[in-house]
Amino acid sequence: MIQLVDQAFDPGALLSAFCHDRAETGAVATFTGLARAEAGQTRILELEAYPGFTEARIGEIATAARERFQLDDLMILHRVGRIAPGEPIVFVATAARHRRAAFEACDYLMDYLKSRAPFWKKERGPDGERWIEPRDQDHADIARWETQE
Repeated sequence: MIQLVDQAFDPGALLSAFCHDRAETGAVATFTGLARAEAGQTRILELEAYPGFTEARIGEIATAARERFQLDDLMILHRVGRIAPGEPIVFVATAARHRRAAFEACDYLMDYLKSRAPFWKKERGPDGERWIEPRDQDHADIARWETQE
């Protein structure tokens, strides 16, 4: 499941629902990303996406992850709109027969979401607003998966 939402969500409830009735799954790995205050420099984070297009692009990488890591299932839930520091931005869960595949798939999906997913991010703080671009480390993180294909 891939979903964009404009309201706060409870990662614990999502995890419980994702794990329910998985008699053949051996491992579930998750990642929850939170908005940071950046030492008071960010009062609000705004994320924009193109409905339909963004989900489709994320769906492409999700399909690749399912095949590459032989996943039983996955879930990606990503916030859009205005997000306050401390609120969850993203929840990724992967289910696989073995832990290594679940961990690696979760990491792979997050590297993609951080560096290549079609979101536009803006921070608003006391000094105004600024657009956020992926950092050099974000690009290096996704590049390691491309060399392993």
